[in-house]
Amino acid sequence: MPKDPAREAHFPAIEKRYGEKMAYWFKVMKEIKNEKYPQQIAHLRENYGFSQAHANALVMYSRGSTSSRRHDTPAEFYKTIDPKQATTMRKIFKTIQTKYPKTELVIAWNQPMLKLGDDYIFGASSSKNHITISPWSTDVLDAFRDKMDHLKLNKKTIVIPSDWKVEEKLILDMVKARIAETK
Repeated sequence: MPKDPAREAHFPAIEKRYGEKMAYWFKVMKEIKNEKYPQQIAHLRENYGFSQAHANALVMYSRGSTSSRRHDTPAEFYKTIDPKQATTMRKIFKTIQTKYPKTELVIAWNQPMLKLGDDYIFGASSSKNHITISPWSTDVLDAFRDKMDHLKLNKKTIVIPSDWKVEEKLILDMVKARIAETK
């Protein structure tokens, strides 16, 4: 069950952990409303001992963002990115779901991710000039590093061009390895 993306979902924990009702915290935020986001976060963390998650929830709510969820569906997500990236991502996920039809394409962390049961199997995110993909496992990534020397590899992710010609065999081999790992 995914966590409630509503900023207000943090409010009971904030009240309990920091000992004040939300009305008090809204007054604090009103006093620093003209500060920039980093200064507001720092103020809550340094002066009241807020965790990053609680500070972010309060600051973002005070700035008018009531939910951390930006997209409800992959289709909504694709409308917000470069069309080349959307085409590449759709092709990647279609390749996987054709071979593994029991996977489910969901939005998690505001990005499209494939799940099989409770396990994340594969994910993608978009940046201005590239797409980042991940098999959700450093072991799987390490097992295929020698087949990806033409791509930029990070510790947990693979950077691909926005218009990447999807290497179906590579993607499917990584997904197969990731699924085997989750059993």
